[in-house]
Amino acid sequence: MRTSQESLMKRRMISAIILFAVTLVALLVFIGLYIDETKRTQEKYYIQYTANLSHVSEDIDSYLNAEGDIDFRYVRLISDMSSADSFAFLLDRLSDDRKKTINELHTCIMRYPEQMQTEEKLTEVKKAVDDILAELDQGYEEAQALVDSIDKQGH
Repeated sequence: MRTSQESLMKRRMISAIILFAVTLVALLVFIGLYIDETKRTQEKYYIQYTANLSHVSEDIDSYLNAEGDIDFRYVRLISDMSSADSFAFLLDRLSDDRKKTINELHTCIMRYPEQMQTEEKLTEVKKAVDDILAELDQGYEEAQALVDSIDKQGH
């Protein structure tokens, strides 16, 4: 009787070890898939971020060269900057300082149109955005300098 109990316990122990091994392999596979999907998602966010910054640059050109409805063109600029700001927030590859700079630039464009709609300021924004798109660090520095130059007490 003792041998049958021992053999039963051995079979159960072997079954438990096999089940543990299969579960561990499945867990590792799911972790790998999760990491891969996260990288793909981050790449998609970055593509959208750069696409929206490209639209911002085009919108500024459109605004500066416009003879028609400049209010509509400025609203489109705000919309594209808002989208870029949203995607910047989702990106892991951007530092918190860079996310903050993009957010502050968006806030200035949206809340202080009287100051931002000048040709000088929009040209500065365009240069900063173009440098960011070229992946130059100075683009964020230029954007931060522009944000710092805005009088946030007035309109």
